[in-house]
Amino acid sequence: MPASVLQTLLDAAQDRSLPPVERWNPPREGEIDIRIAANGDWYHEGGLIRRFAIAKLFATILRIDDGEHFLVTPAEKLRIRVDDAPFVATDMDTDGEGKGRRILFTTNVEDVVLADADHPIIVEDRNGEPRPYVEVRRGLRALIARSVFYRLADLACEGPDGEFGVWSSGTRFALGRC
Repeated sequence: MPASVLQTLLDAAQDRSLPPVERWNPPREGEIDIRIAANGDWYHEGGLIRRFAIAKLFATILRIDDGEHFLVTPAEKLRIRVDDAPFVATDMDTDGEGKGRRILFTTNVEDVVLADADHPIIVEDRNGEPRPYVEVRRGLRALIARSVFYRLADLACEGPDGEFGVWSSGTRFALGRC
């Protein structure tokens, strides 16, 4: 992808302001029957939330505290269920090569995140299978979709430690061993 297009995406992402949920400590706390499935679909009382704008809005007020996910407003903090990660990285763009490469992920709720030291790519082992994530914001992760992970793996090179990894924004991220 041309650097100018990647920069346009990055600039647009930085212009998008998010509510300061990390600073809100609402007086009321409870639960709401909302679940985010492993594929990124949002459900309310068992029914799929079909309006993308609502899921996208809820995503902006999502917070993780002690491993639990909450929708937070200045008035309320409501616990929700998340099957895996609250977001899914559904696309990836890159520019540059080697240590100068930048890898940009887009999520199912249109968050755009540049993989760097503050937004690491993390690969966990689940029953012998790689489970790749990228940190989106404030401890919230996106599961990297399988097709995107295959594209990411195509960029990998073997490091001196024998692990395959990719570079983004001057940071090397291990993807695993062959």
